[in-house]
Amino acid sequence: MRALAPLRLRDFRLLWLGKSVALIGDGIFIVAMAWQALAISNSPAALSVVGIAWTLPTLLVLPISGAVSDRVGRRPMMITASLVRCGSASLIAALSLSGVIELWQLAILSALFGLGDALFEPSFTAVVPEIVPEHHLVQANSIDQTMRPLAMQFVGPALGGAVVAVWTVGGAFVVEAGAQLFSVLMLSLMALPGDRAPWEGGSLVRDLREGLGFVRGQRWLWGSLVAFSLAMIAFWGPYEVLLPFLIKNELEGSAGALGVVLASGGVGAVLAALTVGQLGLPRRRFTFMFAMFGGAIYLIAGFGVAQHVWQAALVSMLIGAGFASGMVVWSTMLQTRVPSELLGRVSSLDWMVSTSLVPLSFLLVGPISQVLGVRETLILAGMASGTILLSFFLLLRLSRVDDPAPVP
Repeated sequence: MRALAPLRLRDFRLLWLGKSVALIGDGIFIVAMAWQALAISNSPAALSVVGIAWTLPTLLVLPISGAVSDRVGRRPMMITASLVRCGSASLIAALSLSGVIELWQLAILSALFGLGDALFEPSFTAVVPEIVPEHHLVQANSIDQTMRPLAMQFVGPALGGAVVAVWTVGGAFVVEAGAQLFSVLMLSLMALPGDRAPWEGGSLVRDLREGLGFVRGQRWLWGSLVAFSLAMIAFWGPYEVLLPFLIKNELEGSAGALGVVLASGGVGAVLAALTVGQLGLPRRRFTFMFAMFGGAIYLIAGFGVAQHVWQAALVSMLIGAGFASGMVVWSTMLQTRVPSELLGRVSSLDWMVSTSLVPLSFLLVGPISQVLGVRETLILAGMASGTILLSFFLLLRLSRVDDPAPVP
């Protein structure tokens, strides 16, 4: 298949073997963390606290992690990040298996896990064009958006639900720690030609300003980031907090049912990403990207009207397909339109701005759902977040990004 061509490259195979196993562990972590929080305190507020702690490090660390990655190398940053996540999962496992874990401990260790995420993702985005030729970047990003949901939303959650049911929640965190160690091993085996020289000195602040200046000069870039940041206020918290609560308390599902719903999103994402990778990008790629993201965000309202687990699974599948299709386009545009020496910084700004208001979303979703109700909040979230994204696309005239460049 044309979509799998980058897997012929040894470094890319090692990168994705380690990343895929780590993502399976992350899928297990999501289910285990939600079930552990609900076991401590069966309320949306408990999930909100853990969610805020998990996402907060992105605001503090992402800008610096991208600049450091551009200087000291992408692989050292990814190895460090994987070791941090392994340590976090190991400590949660020890506390859970000993039966002494409390909500504040889970929140602190979730923040440590989020720190690992903030260190890893910008470096991963920036390392791909170093080991994959430009004419295969679409296929590489298609594999990314295939393996990411396949592991994190399909295999991981399904396995996580099974481990929690057969063993314990603590056992699920043990598996996640092992997955992160495997990722470290695969990264260590890579012969990465793009590894940076040791720290070269100079001003880190200057590096940060250089990346920020590039983003400010690209309307398609800053406009998209601001639009996604505002849309995530209405989307992320309801999706992460209210969906597990809805399945457990209103649809009377188990941890396995939550795994099935999340896994269905993975199925939709895999099918969509493979399709884009095989067929290539559409002509009006930016318009296509916003259409896919907007449709997926609107569909969170479908959870609010679902009466059965299979209906929630169908909604999850469509959301996964929309996000995966959009992310293939977005990643390819970053890797082809941003200079390589700035890609780590721009990627970190991408992650930071896009997720900067996610803690606020976690903070608001608990009180709002108590006033309006869980289903009503999900419906309102879908309508609000989708409208925000569409409004930015129209008001900033971002469809012009697809227009051919004028002839001098």
